Parts: sequence; C-alpha cells; structure tokens
Amino acid sequence: MLEQRYRWKNKQIREHIAVLDGTLAPTMLLKNAKYLNQVFRQWMRANIWIYDDRIVYVGEKLPENVQGCEVVDCTNECLVPGYIEPHAHPFQLYNPQSFAKYASQYGTTTLINDNMALVLQLDKKEAFSLLGELRNNPVTMYWWCRFDGQTEVIDEESLFSHSNVKSWLEHDAVLQGGELTGWPKLLAGDDMMLHWIQETKRMRKQIEGHFPGASEKTLAKMMLFGADCDHESMTGQDIFNRLMQGYTVSLRYSSIRPDLPFLLDEMKRMNITAYDKMIFTTDGSSASFHEQGVIDHMIRMAIEKGVPLIDAYNMGTINIARYYNIEYLHGNIATGRVANINFLEDEMNPTPKSVLAKGRWVKKDGMAITDPMDAIQWDKHGFKPLQLDWDLTLDDMQFSMPFGIQMENAVITKPYSINIDLSPDVLADTHDESYFMLVDRHGKWRINTMLKGFANRVSGLASSFSNTGDLILIGKSKQDMIKAFQRLKEMGGGIVLVENNEILAEIPLPLAGVMSDLPVEDIIEREKLLLVHLQERGYHFSDPIYSLLFFSSTHLPYIRITQQGIYDVMNKMILFPSIMR
Repeated sequence: MLEQRYRWKNKQIREHIAVLDGTLAPTMLLKNAKYLNQVFRQWMRANIWIYDDRIVYVGEKLPENVQGCEVVDCTNECLVPGYIEPHAHPFQLYNPQSFAKYASQYGTTTLINDNMALVLQLDKKEAFSLLGELRNNPVTMYWWCRFDGQTEVIDEESLFSHSNVKSWLEHDAVLQGGELTGWPKLLAGDDMMLHWIQETKRMRKQIEGHFPGASEKTLAKMMLFGADCDHESMTGQDIFNRLMQGYTVSLRYSSIRPDLPFLLDEMKRMNITAYDKMIFTTDGSSASFHEQGVIDHMIRMAIEKGVPLIDAYNMGTINIARYYNIEYLHGNIATGRVANINFLEDEMNPTPKSVLAKGRWVKKDGMAITDPMDAIQWDKHGFKPLQLDWDLTLDDMQFSMPFGIQMENAVITKPYSINIDLSPDVLADTHDESYFMLVDRHGKWRINTMLKGFANRVSGLASSFSNTGDLILIGKSKQDMIKAFQRLKEMGGGIVLVENNEILAEIPLPLAGVMSDLPVEDIIEREKLLLVHLQERGYHFSDPIYSLLFFSSTHLPYIRITQQGIYDVMNKMILFPSIMR
C-alpha cells in the first residue's frame, strides 16, 4: 500500500534524474507528439519522456538510452492533459474505484471526491485505510472534508467532532473543506464551523461553497468567511456576481442540473469572455447520465458553443490544477508532472482514443486495459453487506400523521395536508399519494408519513440508498413494501421494486447498502430499467436516484424526512420526531 509523506521518494527522484543523464532508460517515449502547451497557449511538437508515473522531460531531445523503453509514435495524434473532475460524489450507486475506472475511459484521470459516505459509514481508521489503498489506483484521487452531515443525523456531534474534522483536514489527500451546505449555520454564528474554515485556510487548502440563489451580499459575506469557489450558478447573472466577488466559478452539467449549455449562452449574451477563473464539474451525476462521458463531454459542449478551443480544454485541466495548488503535479503536459495524458484523434473531439494514467495505459486504441491489481477489498475497509437482524411487519405500517411530503420536482419537497383514508392496506391508484417510511438500518426507529407526487402506481419500493444509509420505503401496498424490504434484506442492501408480490427490478448494493461493486456500465443498465418501470407507474421526474438521496438532505427546501424526524428546513426545527420501534 502506498502511504508516504512525499509524492516521490528521494530514490525515485534520483532515478528520474538518471533518465535525463542516460544511465536509465525511460519506461515510455512519446515521439513527435503534437500536444497542448498551456504556458504558450498553443499546440506544439515535442518528445515526451516518461519514467514510471512521471513525465521527466518535454522537448526536442531524444533519450540516448531506450533499452526496454516503450516507444509510441504520436505523429498523427493530439495530446492533452488528463482531465480533472473537481467536484465528484463517487457514491451514486457506483463506488470510487468503479467510477474512477469508468471516468478514465473518457479521459478523466483525476477526481476530487466527497468524503460524506466515508464519514457516515466508516470509522476514521477504516476510511483512511481505504484512501491509502485507492492511491494505488491509476486514477488519482483527492478528497474533501465535510463539516456537516447535510441532514439531521442523530449522532452528528460525534461523526463531525472537532477531532474527526481536524484529522480529515490534515490528511495529505484532502484538498478542500466543504462543500458548505450548512452555511446558514455559519451566518447564524456557528464558530466551530468558522474555526474549521480558518484551519483549512491555514493549511493553504480551499473552501468549496454551496450557495444556490445567494444574493450578492450573501456571496460577499461567504467570501469574507473564506469560501473560494461555488458550483451553484444557474444564470449568467449568478456567474457574473460570483466573479465580481472573487470566486472561482464551477460550471455544472449534472443529472439534476444540466445547466452548462444554457450558462454558456448566458455568458455569451453578457459578454463574459474571460475563462481563467472557470472550471467544469458533473457534480456527482447518476450513472446513466455519464453514458455520454464525463469532463470530456463538457469540453465538447464548450467547443460547440464557441468557447475558444484552448480555454475549453483549460477549464477541464490546468484551471482546476491551479485553483487547487496542484499545478506542479496535474493539469498540463510538462516536466515533473504525473503522466496523465489523453491521446485524441482530433483536437475538436475531446474523448480520447487512448489514455495514460500515472504512466499506465488504462485505454489503448479504443480498448479498456484491465489490471487485476486495481481491485479493492471493500470488506477489509468496512464496506460489507448490510446485516439486517430485524424484520419489518404490518405493525410498523401505521400511518396517522396529519400532513405529508409533496414532491415539487425530483429533489424539492413541500408539506401538504393529507385528506385520504390511511387505514387500507392498499391505496387506490387514482391519486399520486403513497405510503412513505424512513426506517433505521439497525431497526431502532421509524418515521411514517405520506408522499405525494412520486408516482400513482408504484406498489412497493425499498431502498438502502439514501443520504444516511437508512431504509426508504414507498408504495401503495403495504405487503409489497414489506416484500421489497425482505428482498433488500436478502441482498445485503440495494433498491428493489415490487408489484403483486413479484420483483420487477433490483439493484444490489452490497457495499454497506449504499454502493454497488459492479462496473458502472452494469449499473447504468439496471438504473435505466428501474427508471422505465417507475415512469410506467407514474414517476415523471428525471432522476429517481437523486430523489432517494435527497429525501433527507436538509440543504434543500422545504420539508425533509431525517433520522431525528420530519424536519422543517426553513424554520430549522423537528416537526414530528422519529418513533422508537
């Protein structure tokens, strides 16, 4: 396992020097390469020497010693740096390793990852052990440090204790604090969060905001608190306001907010033509949304919208590296950098034909290169199948709350007054109200209410994929909801859709009930099948995966179902507490 204080040990650096002296041969020579040079902002020709995972020379010279060196003629290709995803949520059914592997096929070779699932599911020792093993992956992974759980969790004080947060901030794989979904607490006087921001800045790390709809005054306040970047621009004016207050602006194209084409049009309309403070993110999109690519697809859209070619590539590479102060390692093709390189057939097509990640082929001539050493032993790090040693019964299916939760869209929920009879075991499909439960994964508590607007003919749905890993149940039939739970229990976690006591679709999630161990391609097919079944039964939004995830997320308005109970986001209070089973 690679765990070391420095990126390269002294011995390795001496070997890099020896390659230039000719006493060692490079491991790879990229000969006569046309590559993007971001210092000169132009395409140039050079020979690129690589030793193991590092670029040791870029220029006109050829090595004297090529014994055992792999020589690649790059005359007919265009080379660009590996792309960087600066705001990844690598737990959207896929896992960090499977998403990294998938993203690398599209040229994204560096991920800066949310640590939320690790904090909520693992203890600190297990989490840091996993980070250490993931360093052996050809895709480079960095991490954030969350300051809050994004929901009302029962043991938030211990999960996000000062000791835990400080340990994460001090970890050398962590590049930023945030995202600041709990920023209203900061404005309200939360000095512990401000202290963590101060510590982050002292360590020369960045702070990622989360400020949807924020006014100019609020943006200015958050900049004074220490925020550096925000990814919540939804209009050209949002971009302008953030740039005016000194932010780096992360342009988003995600399954919930596919805003990039509109934002680029807005920028053109407002004559915003400076791109150095802008970066791209897919913001943790669902697996099926990534069928079209990752950062490469955003670069393509920018090119098609008339963004200057080099600026389009820079927003997915060097701009991100400069923002995170890792330009000495990533974001460009230059001496001393990690050998993350994309080989393009055409500079107008950013999806690569071949990809080097840490000097290793992960894709060559259009074919994925598989290395068995990339496999992760998840159970060793605490990600095991759910062991549910309890059962759900009809006694748990008691619904008497006076108001329920209504979906305004895939992720926004409001309260509504319940006017139907809640006593039947099966509800009519002439309306779009369903039984709705959040149940502790340890079986200790439950919350029962009604959900309006999800669908009118979903009979039974159970999911261990949620913000906290607790169980969500939705349906018209109490028996089918129990059947879905039973199947989820057998699988050790997952998403199960049941109708008339028969399973229509399922997605096993054996990694703590929140992630799959399948390749992303397989998850895409299962996710698409689930969506088809849900849409046939009245689900009319675009992303059920995010609906499940955000039912408990208190960074969104207005009413949420949480471990502590039904929560009023705007008034910051529990309306109905959870019930002990």
